[in-house]
Amino acid sequence: MKGTIMRPAFRAPLASVLAAAAAAFALAGCGAVVSAAPSTSSAAASAPAPASPNPSASAAGGAGAGGAATPGTTPSSSPAPAELKTYTFPNGHVSFKYPTGWKVELFTGGGSPSESATATVVDASGTEQATVYSGRAADGVSHPVTRTVYESVPVPGLAAQPAPAAHYAFYVDRMDGNATYRMHLAAGAPKSGQGSALDGIIRAGDGVILADVKFIENPFANDAAAKSWLAGAEGQALKALLLSISYK
Repeated sequence: MKGTIMRPAFRAPLASVLAAAAAAFALAGCGAVVSAAPSTSSAAASAPAPASPNPSASAAGGAGAGGAATPGTTPSSSPAPAELKTYTFPNGHVSFKYPTGWKVELFTGGGSPSESATATVVDASGTEQATVYSGRAADGVSHPVTRTVYESVPVPGLAAQPAPAAHYAFYVDRMDGNATYRMHLAAGAPKSGQGSALDGIIRAGDGVILADVKFIENPFANDAAAKSWLAGAEGQALKALLLSISYK
């Protein structure tokens, strides 16, 4: 889906390092968008509100979707709380919370009932912010990287699922001088240093879950800019979305 407001090169389809999620999403085959912004009740929550869709305002504030945050800056105060909605996949097992004012579009695979579906989360400006996949199978890829981890936290709603435990993770992988930033669900806690790219395939029930924030390959000028974005409203809203994913 294309955004209604064009922003300076900050959000775009997943980078090549997200081949795991892309391969999973391909399982949807020849399906179609079947729903948008399902009717669900809103609930007060402490997660922050989405960032302003105004690029100049976001850049001036040091974080947000308008572009990379100013290196070394952090917001002067905590982001304001937001109202959240709950989205539940048609299978009734996988759900997550997202800010009111954003919407969810669902793409399902073939068959009846479908065994795979991808939920795309779109912000108030029409920009695709994240994708969550629930299905039967997925493929992973791995290659050597040097990783710097900003945050890694277990996901409470997936704690009962098979090991390795699902973690919300935000980090940067460097390979051949190139930096690839990722915020997604990781299978196990990522660690800084030399390692392999993470596939992000979470085993849940008799299927799998994948969830990724949609970055371009180089959305931040440096680590300081990435941390500043994370501390802002948009970074915190997307972190809260990933941490809210659950399976029942």
